[in-house]
Amino acid sequence: MKVFKFGGASLESVEHIHHVASILRDYRAESLLVVVSAMGNTTNELEKVVEYYYRRLREMAAKSLDTLFEKHLQLARQLLKDETAFEPLRHLYHEMEWQLGEKPYQPYDYYYDQLVSRGELFSSIIISAFFNQEGLSNQWLDARSVIRTDDTYRDGRIQWDITQQQMNEKVKPLFEKSKLIITQGFIGGMEDGVTVTLGREGSDYTAAIFANMLDAENLSIWKDVDGLKNADPKFFKDTINIDEINYTEVIEMAYYGAHVIHPKTIKPLQNKNIPLYVKCFLNKTLPGTIIHQENGTAKIPPVIVLKKDQALITVSTRDFSFITEENLSKLYNVFHALKIKLNLMQNGAISFSCCIDQNAEKIEKLIKSLYPDFTISCHEGLELLTIRHYENGIADKLSASKCILLEQKSPQTIQRVLKA
Repeated sequence: MKVFKFGGASLESVEHIHHVASILRDYRAESLLVVVSAMGNTTNELEKVVEYYYRRLREMAAKSLDTLFEKHLQLARQLLKDETAFEPLRHLYHEMEWQLGEKPYQPYDYYYDQLVSRGELFSSIIISAFFNQEGLSNQWLDARSVIRTDDTYRDGRIQWDITQQQMNEKVKPLFEKSKLIITQGFIGGMEDGVTVTLGREGSDYTAAIFANMLDAENLSIWKDVDGLKNADPKFFKDTINIDEINYTEVIEMAYYGAHVIHPKTIKPLQNKNIPLYVKCFLNKTLPGTIIHQENGTAKIPPVIVLKKDQALITVSTRDFSFITEENLSKLYNVFHALKIKLNLMQNGAISFSCCIDQNAEKIEKLIKSLYPDFTISCHEGLELLTIRHYENGIADKLSASKCILLEQKSPQTIQRVLKA
């Protein structure tokens, strides 16, 4: 049994969806669980809907939702011959309409999860119906009924024991009816049925959870690239393909912000020694990249990760006292309470600096929480450059013409907070 995951780029057009169907036909004799993301830029567009809704801009929210729904209907009309398959899509749309008609009274992250999660449901409904039409008989599965989480909206924590029980009771029996199961990435659910998402790019993580709990032979993530590269081609020229890499190195890449693999994806695979393949859905004959246990043979080129939209926060004691364990504990508790990830941190005698993802709402709450005890400065619009296995002055070359606000360096890794 294998697990496949297809991202938004592989589902954004009729042509691409036909490519996906072609890939699955090659595996007809095998049991497959396929995890799909939202189509194209759907998640970004739904985030706008949430923003408009929470700001009480109801007409703009409704207009954005209508535009997005019409795109899905147009794609469905191009793919599907039987319009009865549209009914589940319309049902989801009307649920979202109803939500937009209510005044928001819950936290923003709650509404984010209830609305943005619909992108994966739209996608999986269309894909499942199309595959059935094309002779790829499959069972549609609502991932929210299987993957149980806590109430940490936008970053749900998996309740592993309950999720494993659900896998045994609900997923494994489906393979007795069909060799192909279609489900959603990114989403899970609480015991009361409320939707919780697993974080941006969380579909990779979803696929790894299924692979782990179903004891899959391997997991393949199908993307619009030849395989894993040493840098994002959108930001850097002359990137290098990586044919083979171990779990540890990929975890490091993910931790520092590489978008190829979700940070939490590797652990469920490593725990059961399940190989991960990064494959190209546009050319299924390419070997791609294999990620597996330590082997010590493959040479890794310099791995470059650039995170944009960063903020540098500097916290200083008001009374010139030292940043002691007591003060650090206070700081860490605030970051933890606000669910702010520290991408880089450094402390001196009387100050503590950290680089975080730029989020106006969280930064405002952070400053309010720390202001009584500390002096805070904030620089926004920055970049965080991380290079693993740096060599030959590559860091200086990539930082040229930019101001270095903060640097950390070890024998393996160099990080710089940069201002353009």
